[in-house]
Amino acid sequence: MQFLLFLWIFIWLPGSFTAVSAAETETSTLIRVGGDQSYPPYEFINENGQPDGFNVELTRAIASIMGLDVEIRLSSWSEMRQGLATGQVDILQGMAWSRERTAEVDFSTPHAKVHQSIWVRKGSNISKLQDLVNKDVIVMRHAVMHDFMLRHPELGARLHPVETLEDALRALSRGAYDAALVAKLPGEYLLQQSGFTNIVPIAKPLVAQDYGYAVKKGNLELLAHFNEGLTLLKKNGQYRLIHEKWLGVLPPPGVSFEAILRLGLIVFLPLVAILIVTVLWSHTLRRQVALRTTALEQEVKQKKQALHELELRQQQLIHADKLTSLGILTSGVAHEINNPNALILLNLPLLKKAWLDSLPILQEEYRRQGDFKLGWLNFSRMRHEIPQMLEDMQQSAGRIKRIVEDLKDFARQDSATLDEQVDLSAVAETALRLVDNSLKKATDVLHIDLAPNLPCFRGNAQRIEQVIVNLLLNACQALQDRSAAIWLRTADTAAGLLLEVRDQGCGIEPAALAKLTDPFFTTRRETGGTGLGLSVSAAIVKEHGGRLEFTSTPGQGTWVQLILPREDQNHVG
Repeated sequence: MQFLLFLWIFIWLPGSFTAVSAAETETSTLIRVGGDQSYPPYEFINENGQPDGFNVELTRAIASIMGLDVEIRLSSWSEMRQGLATGQVDILQGMAWSRERTAEVDFSTPHAKVHQSIWVRKGSNISKLQDLVNKDVIVMRHAVMHDFMLRHPELGARLHPVETLEDALRALSRGAYDAALVAKLPGEYLLQQSGFTNIVPIAKPLVAQDYGYAVKKGNLELLAHFNEGLTLLKKNGQYRLIHEKWLGVLPPPGVSFEAILRLGLIVFLPLVAILIVTVLWSHTLRRQVALRTTALEQEVKQKKQALHELELRQQQLIHADKLTSLGILTSGVAHEINNPNALILLNLPLLKKAWLDSLPILQEEYRRQGDFKLGWLNFSRMRHEIPQMLEDMQQSAGRIKRIVEDLKDFARQDSATLDEQVDLSAVAETALRLVDNSLKKATDVLHIDLAPNLPCFRGNAQRIEQVIVNLLLNACQALQDRSAAIWLRTADTAAGLLLEVRDQGCGIEPAALAKLTDPFFTTRRETGGTGLGLSVSAAIVKEHGGRLEFTSTPGQGTWVQLILPREDQNHVG
């Protein structure tokens, strides 16, 4: 009898859970997910007329693990982009990242990498981007390579937009145009299906782009659900299986769960009549299980919500501190700095050429009449100094360009992944360039000792750069006169990779020293301090498996040590 009871529970309980799940789905908000109907293996309409592919399976897995109610709609890419803009769809499940697109949409954590290629007919002499000058080029309408070519009008390529990648390959195959810009993996899939034998991609991909979910600008709540779902799938291994199924290689699957279930029903169907006698008892059991399941699901939902809110607050704190530091760094930089500097870089080579062309004439004049004045100085001196002046001007203009680029990189929001191999001394050099103006204003005595050939650590260079910038700015603000010194040093020690920032500033009282990394605690409230810098910095260092240590004597200065594990020590990933 116990065996029959267990068998009855095995057959009837899935129906009970399905009923509870269905009831919850009916009360949830429907999320309309858009995608391209012809972009295999990422997303496409299969032979049964149903959405299929990597993106589709990933979206359904996220919806399942997050308890979301989704409707997947596939159409032409141009219609889907327009649908996101007009609100007809809530989220696109596959969109390549570009800087220009961030003005219109917010991107999720990337779930794939798309390699764009130039496709040509066999025998073509096109082998790189510059070979497309004055050529007829096929692009998919409103796709990322369409945007890319529109940003490079200097190529002079004649663009021919089509609705799908298959249309692009078909037009190229029949000889209509010179080349097509098509993603490599979807192109290979379409090539096998369509049987085009006279077209190939060039060997080297044109560009590799991050590929993930995209929502209309500002819809961060929906994006957070998909980011969290993607993270959970990666942790439980389901993402890897989906990725290998569509984008990698997996062994042939065995007997499916559905087939096993059907076989079980066939074998145990005669026993259903016996189980009917336990209906009343099982009804009570199902109700208790349903109530307990509902309670557990509510508890899990509350914990997920709390975790999501915590992560959101951490991101807001990091971003707020970034903006504070960035405002200090860029206070002395004019808004139009790039335009005049670009003009300088453009004109300097012309001035060099003009000097070289005029030098023989001046040399002849010097030979015939002797020395003469050139710009208030003798020609005999200026002929040696002018080339060096021009070279110094070009190097200085280049340095201005590098500083502006570093500032732009610092301000760019990062992906927060900790999977880079990072050179601590190289990151410190970048941070020094960023705070160069603040250091020159604060002190005349700067000691820098950056160890060469340091072992790497595993982490995020931009996040550690943010920490070093914060420490250096704190040192500058602690100095009371320009004769006080600042030291910056890196080294490889037994404890790990070390970065030291030391100053001869006002120092910190012992009571305040223990609270330095507490959120919103600051000793500079009256001068605009927010109390976020060291709190955020300590959190970043902790994420990397490291630590911050502070030593200070009031009136004598402060000594900060940043210690990070080498890549061969505590691995962070």
